[in-house]
Amino acid sequence: MARPKNDTFLRALLREPVEYTPVWLMRQAGRYLPEYCETRKRAGSFLKLCKTPALACEVTLQPLARFDLDAAILFSDILTVPDAMGLGLYFADGEGPRFERPLREEWAIRDLEAPDPNDHLRYVMDAVTEIRRALGNSVPLIGFSGSPYTLACYMVEGGGSSDYRTIKTMLYDRPDLLHRILSVNARAVTAYLNAQIEAGAQAVMIFDSWGGSLSHAAYREFSLAYLEQVVAGLKRNHDGERIPSIVFTKGGGQWLEAIAAIGCDAVGLDWTTDIGEARRRVGGKVALQGNMDPMSLFAAPEAVAAEACRIVETYGRGTGHVFNLGHGINQFTPPASVSALVDAVHRHSRGLAG
Repeated sequence: MARPKNDTFLRALLREPVEYTPVWLMRQAGRYLPEYCETRKRAGSFLKLCKTPALACEVTLQPLARFDLDAAILFSDILTVPDAMGLGLYFADGEGPRFERPLREEWAIRDLEAPDPNDHLRYVMDAVTEIRRALGNSVPLIGFSGSPYTLACYMVEGGGSSDYRTIKTMLYDRPDLLHRILSVNARAVTAYLNAQIEAGAQAVMIFDSWGGSLSHAAYREFSLAYLEQVVAGLKRNHDGERIPSIVFTKGGGQWLEAIAAIGCDAVGLDWTTDIGEARRRVGGKVALQGNMDPMSLFAAPEAVAAEACRIVETYGRGTGHVFNLGHGINQFTPPASVSALVDAVHRHSRGLAG
């Protein structure tokens, strides 16, 4: 399978020469776009949107029709994996995702099994195949999953949490039970990402959204060790092409060198880490993705462009930078700000990227 016509994103991840810095945005298909809201309304529910390949394909392509982005990312949700494990995912109005059967009992944790992605998550693979076909090899398609620890947070807490009290109590009281969950999750995430690669994903990203809530020692034992397991098990080549991997721990800037050493091709940065300093710290070992503050997109377009240019300059000359936000785009973001961001990155990085 040939690389996409615009393979700048893949080349930057692999630290090959590029003409400009590629850009895509976490949650680039989402509620800030009126066309997404219309499709979501037509679907009837968020889960129906995720589980209907034609609709998932439609919303994946929407931001690419508006903006000159250098990659598409599969429209799905990180909680499809624990949902396939039988925990009963649902979305309550105003409350976000919840699980009917969170993992609180020892017997339930002992009985937990990794789902077959080509069976229980077939709708995701069908969406990947449909999106690849619709893209016509124009830009690369990114597949993704939540990290073993971030998935465990939702599985144990039963939804989002402000203090992670339940899972941290388990971590310190019964680390054996948490390790059991994480071990199953690592196998599940590895199989899930590999299935996405086989279905057509050309790069994969692991979102460790809640790893930054851990102590230094706990992060290495309960998050990083399992991220390393997943990365080690990923297909690195498919259809004659290299499949790069990106690992993103929100709040993980203090562990940058450790993350860069687990075998991934790129490390995602949130907005609290200076990208120039991060580049010096990793010493060319990995590419870097990031890392503009999502809230900066509420400023005037000129200010948005100026901040984007500052980050490009802070990274400096040469390849290995994929421009992104430091977290997902906010649902109230003006689309005009995204246009200003993408245009500024492409324009300002020509002559700097190499």
